[in-house]
Amino acid sequence: MPLLEAMVVPTPIVSQERISRIWKDIPPRPVPPQWSNVNSSRRTYFKAIASPKKAHWSDFLSSTTPRSIWTAKRFVFGRPPQRFPDLPGASNPAEVAETLLDHFFAMKPPPPPLLRLTQYDDYTPHTSEEVSRALSKSSNTSAPGPDHIPYSAWKAVHRIKPSLLPSLLDPLLSHGFHPLSLKKALGILLDKPGKPSYDSPSSFRVIVLLRTLSKILERVVASRLSAQATVCSLIHPLQCGSLPVRSTADAALVLQHNVESLHRLRYKVSTLFLDVKGGFDNVESPSLLSLLRRKRVSPYLVPWVGSFLSDGTCRLTFQGSPRIFAPVSVGVPQGSPISPLLFVI
Repeated sequence: MPLLEAMVVPTPIVSQERISRIWKDIPPRPVPPQWSNVNSSRRTYFKAIASPKKAHWSDFLSSTTPRSIWTAKRFVFGRPPQRFPDLPGASNPAEVAETLLDHFFAMKPPPPPLLRLTQYDDYTPHTSEEVSRALSKSSNTSAPGPDHIPYSAWKAVHRIKPSLLPSLLDPLLSHGFHPLSLKKALGILLDKPGKPSYDSPSSFRVIVLLRTLSKILERVVASRLSAQATVCSLIHPLQCGSLPVRSTADAALVLQHNVESLHRLRYKVSTLFLDVKGGFDNVESPSLLSLLRRKRVSPYLVPWVGSFLSDGTCRLTFQGSPRIFAPVSVGVPQGSPISPLLFVI
C-alpha cells in the first residue's frame, strides 16, 4: 500500500514594513456625510458628562471631612503598585517570608508554660451586655483575620441569640486559656512609599489581622483588666491613653494645669516629649506576668494573658507568598484591643 505523504505549503512571511507600505498605497475611502454629525454628537455627549463631573468633584472637595479626605487623596493619586520584596539571599517566596518573619517578629522570651488547666473560682461569667459593649466598639469595616468573619456577622448572631457568644467565651476565660485556633493571624505586607530600593525588610511594614472572635474576647478582658489597673496600682494615676473615658484631651488638660500652676509660682517650665519606637514588640511576657501576680490581679486573668501571648502564628501575604502559618514571637500583638493596655502596664 503506497504511503500518503502530506505536502505542507509554506506560508509567505510578510514583514511589518511591507504591510505598512501596502496600507499607505490603498486610496482613502470617502468619508460619509453622517460622520460629521456623529463626531459633533460625540463631542456634545462627553462635554455634557464632563461638566456635571467637575461640579460634583468640586462639591465633594468642599464638603470633605477628616475621614473622607483620604478618599479624595486616593481618587487623585490612585493606588500605588504593590512591590515585591527583593531581598538579598532569598531566592524563593518561602525564603522571603522567613526573612521577613525574622525581621518583624524577632524571638522574645516565652512566657512560663501552662502545666494544666484549672477552673478559677473567682471568675465572673460573661454577660450579654458585656459582649454587646465589646461589639459596639468594633467597626464593621475592620478587616477580619484568617477566619474572614466580619464583625457584622457576629453582631447579627448576638442580636438573634445573645447567649451564644458568652457560652463560647466563658470556658476560655474561666480556665485562663486562649486556644491556638484563635492565635492565627494574617500579616499584610505593605511597602513604604518613596523608598529608593525595596531590597530590605525595613522598606516594608506589616499590618496584622487577627480573628474577630478572638478580638471580641480580648476587648472584654481589656475592659475587666482596666478596671483593676487603677485599683491595683498597675498604672500611673495620670495615665490617659489606653483607658476608658480618658483621652488625649485629658492629657493636654493635665499638662496645661501643671504648666500654669508652676507659672504662678514664678517657675520656668520645660516639657519633654518622648516617642517610643517598637514598644509593643519589646514587652517581656515573664516580667508582665510577674507584675500582674505581685499586684494581685484576679487569678484567672494572669494565666489567660500568659496563654494569649504564647504560641502565636502568622501567615504573611504578598505576591507568591507561601500559604503556611509560621510560629512568631512578639511582645504583644499589633492590632489587639488589649495590647495597648498591656504595654502601658
